[in-house]
Amino acid sequence: MPVPTGSRSRWIVVACVLALVAGGWALVSGLSGGGHPAAASAHIAATAPPARPGAAKPSARAAAAAPMTASKPVRVRIPAAGVDTGPVLELGLAADGTVEVPSVRQADRIGWYKGGVTPGELGPAVLIGHFDTVEGPAVLKDVAKVRAGDRITVDRADGSTAVFTVRTLEQVDKDAFPTAKVYGDTTRPELRLITCGGDLRGGHRPDNIIVYADLTT
Repeated sequence: MPVPTGSRSRWIVVACVLALVAGGWALVSGLSGGGHPAAASAHIAATAPPARPGAAKPSARAAAAAPMTASKPVRVRIPAAGVDTGPVLELGLAADGTVEVPSVRQADRIGWYKGGVTPGELGPAVLIGHFDTVEGPAVLKDVAKVRAGDRITVDRADGSTAVFTVRTLEQVDKDAFPTAKVYGDTTRPELRLITCGGDLRGGHRPDNIIVYADLTT
């Protein structure tokens, strides 16, 4: 499916990964013991935004910081999840029109969808990472430890740093992906960190885990 034009908030495909239980953000059965399911694979699922995406609904959040100018991300730190990784991968479009995901060999790194805004700019910047692959745990293996109020820090190519505060986490079925909420125009700089979740079904995970965060410093 081609990527819609007319907006910098575009389209994404995500690698399969972690599952969180609504309310407690606990690992579901099959992952709670820390073991790696050997059958897991890098299955992906495409979701395209509508031609005129609506803005995400407002909710309680930290005070906004002023938008930053464009600058590519080079390093991502998520202390709550033990993540400190770089350089950040640049993810474009695959031959079939879907957004690229990190390869299995790049499972220790996070990617940025370069068709959208850079982290810190006005709008929703999108980062993508694996929870696990057929070769074992990956960069977001401990994302279940992330809570509202935690920080995600993105170092940028111009030497500046964008600090985001996590507002909420959400688990959704890929068939009910909240496209407008994730990709819709926003009135402030925001961040989406996306991975996959749910119990393994035929070697794949059926859900997406979405972390929503706001630029605060």
